[in-house]
Amino acid sequence: MIREFAGRCRSRARATIPAGLAAALLCLAPALKAQIPLVQLSTDPFTNTTSQHATEVEPDSFAFGSTIVTTFQQGRFTDGGASDIGWATSLDGGATWTHGSLPGVTTVQGQGNPYDRDSDPSVTYDPKHGEWLISSLPLVNSGREIPAVIVSRSTDGINWDNPVSVTGNVSSSDKDWIVCDTWAGSPYYGNCYVEWDNPSSGDQITMSTSTDGGATWGPALHPSGNGYGLGGQPVVQPNGTVVVPYEGSGIQEFTSTNGGASWNKPVTVANISDHGEAGGLRSSPLPSAAVDGAGRIFVVWQDCRFRTGCAENDIVLSTSFDGVTWTAVTRIPADPTTSTVDHFIPGIDVDRTTSGRGAHVAVTYYQYTKSSCTVSTCQLGVSFISSINGGVTWSAPKHLGSVMQLGWLPSTTLGTMVGDYISTSYVNGKAFGVFAEAKAKSGGTFNESMYTTASGLSAEEGGPTLSSAGDMPVPGAKSDHGPRKDQDERGAHKPPAKRARKVAKK
Repeated sequence: MIREFAGRCRSRARATIPAGLAAALLCLAPALKAQIPLVQLSTDPFTNTTSQHATEVEPDSFAFGSTIVTTFQQGRFTDGGASDIGWATSLDGGATWTHGSLPGVTTVQGQGNPYDRDSDPSVTYDPKHGEWLISSLPLVNSGREIPAVIVSRSTDGINWDNPVSVTGNVSSSDKDWIVCDTWAGSPYYGNCYVEWDNPSSGDQITMSTSTDGGATWGPALHPSGNGYGLGGQPVVQPNGTVVVPYEGSGIQEFTSTNGGASWNKPVTVANISDHGEAGGLRSSPLPSAAVDGAGRIFVVWQDCRFRTGCAENDIVLSTSFDGVTWTAVTRIPADPTTSTVDHFIPGIDVDRTTSGRGAHVAVTYYQYTKSSCTVSTCQLGVSFISSINGGVTWSAPKHLGSVMQLGWLPSTTLGTMVGDYISTSYVNGKAFGVFAEAKAKSGGTFNESMYTTASGLSAEEGGPTLSSAGDMPVPGAKSDHGPRKDQDERGAHKPPAKRARKVAKK
């Protein structure tokens, strides 16, 4: 820990205040402060012998008013999916929490339920109809066709109904995400949108729309000209335009301007150049997206274009006002480009009461202290960084929780896993990062649960500010590995077609 922070402090002294002893001491201060208090939101309650306990991975969260709901996998199977989907809800701005598991989904959770496993949860709120919605991917061991996506509904974020199907039965689906139009002035206020991809057809992106609070869903539609990729995260602008960034041939996105009746042709946000994490950790440059109060879209992902030899990832950012024209990729300066720190799996949110040059932006992410580590030496941690001026400059990052060893994480067919995504949500001006933290095993039993900060983190008005102004991509930088060979979450029943992905040339 001290060595990690010392490396950061040397760079921070150079970047933000004059070099010298005073600067070094100022920067070393975070290493000496007490750890930020955390709250454990849940723990895996299941004991079935077919999955890995006690494990919780891959959170999403959403906030509306003083309520924040987060959802995650519980009891991860090695070859895909989980024993059930968990949830944790606060009705008082993160002061207290209630948690549980979704009913009516898996046989592990309740005898007679229709599915053997569930995976990839995402959560949103529909204020027009007063419904909280969690989408997820049901799985069965038999290989029979089942709904591509299911949605569980709740009027209070605590009591959940049995799920409804989004579409008819299919043989393959992956990486769903859900969002609702929460803008009261939007012509499509109350519309909800689910995105997923179909591995059996080369990861073809699919959308479906609900206009009745998630009770029923419209036909499965594709972007004009088709779009192929993974990990779409739709967001909605105040005018009702839906923008769906995803990892395809680079970071791409497509839009709908008519409430999901049709979807426009994908455009490219930026090419991707990313570094494969050491130690066999499962990760990918999937985008995370959010929108500010004026409709500006923020998209972040992991990328190594600013690093010599592409040896480490930074979290990088691009923004757009219309979902068509995007800014040049910039680096979030959590650490200098000369550091060994590797940053990955980001989750972004923007306080919707702010916008423009006053937008409050927060990103929670995972990191290695040293990129070139091994399974036995990698130190996995979680950090948080924020901006109070729309991403022009950033506060010093905060370390959340304790350092994890890879042997404490559940295994998958694609490596050890904390999740393919992480989450951040603003509640009453405070940002809550939600993340999986693992502790040492007890015998063969895991000890991995969901956590967040005890009272949220506010944007910092004072202290050092970090800037990446002047940082330029390294000429010739390119990924040190190819596209991840995605495994359909429905197990090894049907290997998906490979996705094409361009890498950044500069």
